[in-house]
Amino acid sequence: MKTKNFLVSGISGGIADFLLGWLFYGIIFKDTFPQPEESSNTMLMIFLGCMTFGLFMAYIFTKWANITTAGAGIKAGATIGLFIGLFYNFFGLAMTPDLTMQLAALDVGISIVMSALIGAVVGAVNGKLG
Repeated sequence: MKTKNFLVSGISGGIADFLLGWLFYGIIFKDTFPQPEESSNTMLMIFLGCMTFGLFMAYIFTKWANITTAGAGIKAGATIGLFIGLFYNFFGLAMTPDLTMQLAALDVGISIVMSALIGAVVGAVNGKLG
């Protein structure tokens, strides 16, 4: 695994995740999903979570899958998003009384789209770095 590819593509993916999360959850579906409480730590924790996801994808793409194009990144990212979205929302349905099946399905769809776009960024950056 090329450490430079992992770090640069992972950070790029994390930034893409943060911006896409802001777009989807903070603007487009603002009235659909509960908004986080305002605190000095909230945005930092959201940013760190996004960076972790970007690095997770970059690790898979550079270490195991050798994904170096946006097209391959979209496919792999969508698949990862499907499984992570299902994982998260099945537990959410079990533990959160306010979560409905419709809201969980919407969140899985958003996870697929966001992860596909993040995968495209990670794959393209990984490919550009050689």
